[in-house]
Amino acid sequence: MIVAATLPAENLDPLSLRRAGLRVTAPRLAVLAAVREGDHLAVEEIAIAARRRLGSVSIQAVYDVLRALTDAGLVRRIEPPGSPARFEGRVGDNHHHLVCRSCGAVTDVDCAVGHAPCLEPGGPAGYDVEEAEIIYWGLCAACCADRDQPQPRKESSR
Repeated sequence: MIVAATLPAENLDPLSLRRAGLRVTAPRLAVLAAVREGDHLAVEEIAIAARRRLGSVSIQAVYDVLRALTDAGLVRRIEPPGSPARFEGRVGDNHHHLVCRSCGAVTDVDCAVGHAPCLEPGGPAGYDVEEAEIIYWGLCAACCADRDQPQPRKESSR
């Protein structure tokens, strides 16, 4: 008997799909691999990675697969305001995101509290709050370094 934890990641993808009640198809495997190997990728980036594996796949097929994978809990969709939807393979834990206002980079941040939800709303109006989705905004280290670099002086034209 093979223990799933000892299998390489690419062998776990068909198993993950089956356990989620999804058929194993080449587009689903390619999209799932792209999301798991990427870092908060947008749909277009996932499509490019999937095409590298398959040769061709329509953007609509990528959207359809992402919806199925998200609905099955195999990937997570995040939508920072003003940015395209992004997808990540880190699911099933309680984490949040840092988004750079300058370059749009997204970074995972573990929950400060350690359990869900991280925040309790005042007067939850009878809701049973299960999760808080938090996005921190600021500048990433690279953009801070660029900002702090002295800018070359512009020549004035006379």
